[in-house]
Amino acid sequence: MAKTIAIVSTKGGVGKTLIAVNLSVSLAKEGKRICVIDLDTQGVGDMAHMLGLAPQKCMADLMGFLQKQPQITKKHDFVVTSGFNNVDFLTGVLKPQQSGFLYPDKIPEIFSFLDKDYDYIIVDVGKSFSDVFLSALNQANLILLVVTPDVLSIYQTKWALDTLQFLHFPLGMVRLVLNRAESLSSISWQEIRVNLPVDILEKIPSDGKVVNQAVNQRVPVVVDSPRAKITAAFSELSNSLIEHKELFVERRNIDQIKIKEAVREKSGQFWAGQNLQESVLEPDTAEDRDEILILKRRIHSRLLESMNIKKLDLNVFSDHKKTKDLKDRAEATVSNLLVEEAGSFIPSQEVRKKLIKEILDEALGLGALEDLLADPEITDIMVNNKDEIFVERFGKLELTSKKFISNDQVRTVIERIIAPIGRRIDESVPMVDARLADGSRVNAIIPPLSLTGPTLTIRKFRKERYRTSDLLNLNTLTPAMADFIRACVLCRKNIIVSGGTGSGKTTVLNALSEFIPEGERIVSLEDAAELKLNQQHWVRLESRPPNIEGKGGLTIRDLFRNTLRMRPDRIIVGECRGTESLDMLQAMNTGHDGSMTTIHANSTLDVLSRLDSMILMSGIELPVRAIREMVSSAVDIIVHTARLSDGSRKVMAIAEVAGMKDEIHINLNEIFIFKQTGVDPQGKVQGHFTPTGYKSTFLNDIRVRGISISDEIFKPVRG
Repeated sequence: MAKTIAIVSTKGGVGKTLIAVNLSVSLAKEGKRICVIDLDTQGVGDMAHMLGLAPQKCMADLMGFLQKQPQITKKHDFVVTSGFNNVDFLTGVLKPQQSGFLYPDKIPEIFSFLDKDYDYIIVDVGKSFSDVFLSALNQANLILLVVTPDVLSIYQTKWALDTLQFLHFPLGMVRLVLNRAESLSSISWQEIRVNLPVDILEKIPSDGKVVNQAVNQRVPVVVDSPRAKITAAFSELSNSLIEHKELFVERRNIDQIKIKEAVREKSGQFWAGQNLQESVLEPDTAEDRDEILILKRRIHSRLLESMNIKKLDLNVFSDHKKTKDLKDRAEATVSNLLVEEAGSFIPSQEVRKKLIKEILDEALGLGALEDLLADPEITDIMVNNKDEIFVERFGKLELTSKKFISNDQVRTVIERIIAPIGRRIDESVPMVDARLADGSRVNAIIPPLSLTGPTLTIRKFRKERYRTSDLLNLNTLTPAMADFIRACVLCRKNIIVSGGTGSGKTTVLNALSEFIPEGERIVSLEDAAELKLNQQHWVRLESRPPNIEGKGGLTIRDLFRNTLRMRPDRIIVGECRGTESLDMLQAMNTGHDGSMTTIHANSTLDVLSRLDSMILMSGIELPVRAIREMVSSAVDIIVHTARLSDGSRKVMAIAEVAGMKDEIHINLNEIFIFKQTGVDPQGKVQGHFTPTGYKSTFLNDIRVRGISISDEIFKPVRG
C-alpha cells in the first residue's frame, strides 16, 4: 500500500505546489514509484505546467468512470506519465468549473484504486478546508505543512495546526517544511521552531533565480539545476522520508460530517468576531481578506499585552472619565501598531478608522455586540454561545453573522457589563442579572448551568417614551380601548398588565402611567429599572442581589415593606413573579388604589391562576378561597398583551375582575378583545379589535368622578 503525503498550507504563495512537484521527482530518483496529485482547485494547471504536461482527463472524470465501471484497470486513461522516470500525475480538475464534480465521498475510492501501483502518493490538497481537502487529508499517512519565514505565514500555520489537532489528527503526523529559509529580512528558523509545536523536517533555501528559470522551462528545479543548493535540500527531504518510516502513521478514519462541524467551529473561533466582510473593509481578493483578519488579530493581541488589559481593574469601566482616558490611550496605541504592522497595506483612511474601532470594541468594549446595541431597530440581543448571536428586529428573531472569537471573550464581555455595578459571575455564582449604562436589561448564565457555553441576553432600553398615541399609531389597541383604560387609571383602579416574554407589557405599563395625575406621589419597584414615567413626583427603587458571601441582598418584597412607609399614592411594581405578589395585593386592598404591575401569563384567566400559585409558593398557608377573595377585591382590570406571529404586539384583551362568581371562582369578564381572522400572503396577521358588549360594573363610579366615557365604546363590532 502506498504511503500518502499531504502537502498543506492555508496561505497562498508559499511554494506548496513547487515542493510537491520537486519532492515527487526527488523520491522517483531514489527508485520509488510516485503518483503526484493536484487537488488545488484554486491554482488549476500550475502543477501540470511545472511537470511540462497537458492532461486531457482528470480525477472528476475518473470518479464518473469508476461509478459506471468499478472494476476499471485502465489507469493510464486518467493518470498521465510524466517525462521523469517513475512519476505519474493526476489532476483533480482541468478547469475551475469542474470543482463541483469532485465528490468528497469518492476520494477514498480513488486512493484505494491507486494504492497498489505506487510507493508514495504526493497530494497538493489546496489551501482551504473544503470537503475535498478534508477527505484527502483523511487518506494521508503524513502531513507536510509548508511555512515561509514571515509573520502572516506563521500565524496561518498556527491556526492550521490548531485546527488539525482539534480534528484529532495527532501532531505526531505533522511536520514543517520551511520554504525560502534564510532569505533576507526573514524570521530565523530557530524562532519559528520555538513558536510552532512541530518539528521542521527540512529547510528549503531561497533561490528565486534558479526556481524561476525552471518554472519558465516547464521542468522541476531538481532536474533543471541538479547541483543547486535547493536540489540538495529536496534530496535530503526525500531521503528522510525513505529512511524514517516512523514519520508515517495509519490513515485517519474520521466521519466527514464530524470533520465539517469541527472545522466550522474552529474556523469560527479564528475568524469570528471579525465580520470584516460586512464592514467597509472590502479587500479585492480572498488572500487580502485573510491578511487583514490576521493583522487585526495580531494587533489585538499586542494591544492586550502592551496595555496589560487582561489584568485591568474592571471598575475602571464604571468611571466615565477613566474609561474615556483608557480608550484614548488605546486608540493611540492601536494607530501606532497599525502603522508598524501594516504600513501601506491599508491605504484608505476610512478603512483604517473602521479597523481601529473594531479592535477597540473587542479589546475594551463589548466586541461583536457594539454594532447591535447601536442599531435602533433591534430590541433584543441573544448570545447563545460564541458562534450564535440572535437579535429581535420588528418582533421577529433572526440569526446575525456576528460572532465572538471564543467563549472566553463572551465571558470577558459579561464581566465588563456586571463589574461596574458590583456583581460577579463564576462557577459558584453562574448566573446574574444586571443592566448596561443606558438601562438595557442583561441576563447572563455560564457553564456548568449553560451547556452550550456562556449565554447572554440583552433587552435593549428604548430611549423613546411610548405614549398611548404611539400605541394607537402602531395599532396595538383602539381609541375606545385607550379611553377606557384612561378612565380606569383616573378612577384609581388597580391594573395588572399580563403577557408573555417580549409581548410589550412594560411598554403598555409606561403608556398607562401617562394618565396618572401630576399631584400624586408614585413609588416604583423593579429588579432591573425599565420604567420610564413622565411624572415629576416619582421615586424609583431597585432590588439588589446578595454579594458573593450571600449577604446584603434586598428583594422586591423587602423594598415593598419600606415603600409602605414612604407615603405613596400609587405603587408600581415592574414585575410580580414571587412572594411580593402577596404584598402587592395587600397594598391594593389597604388604601393604595390605582397601583399597577405586570405579570407573565398566557391569558387574562391565566393571570388568576398565576397569582394563586405565587401566593401559595410564598409559604403563606391560606385556603384557596381566601386567596381568591383577596385577588377579586384587589385587582380591578387585567390588560393582556401578546406578540403575534408577524412580530406585531397587540392588547389582546381587557378584562374586569368583578368579584366572586361563587365560593371559589372569580368572576372575570372580558370587555375588549382582538379577534384574529387569518394571515395574509406576506405573513401579516389579519384581524380586528371589538368590544364584547359587556359594560364595566364601575362605569357609574367613573362618571361620578367627572370622567367622561361614552356607552358607544362598549357596543360590539358588527360583521
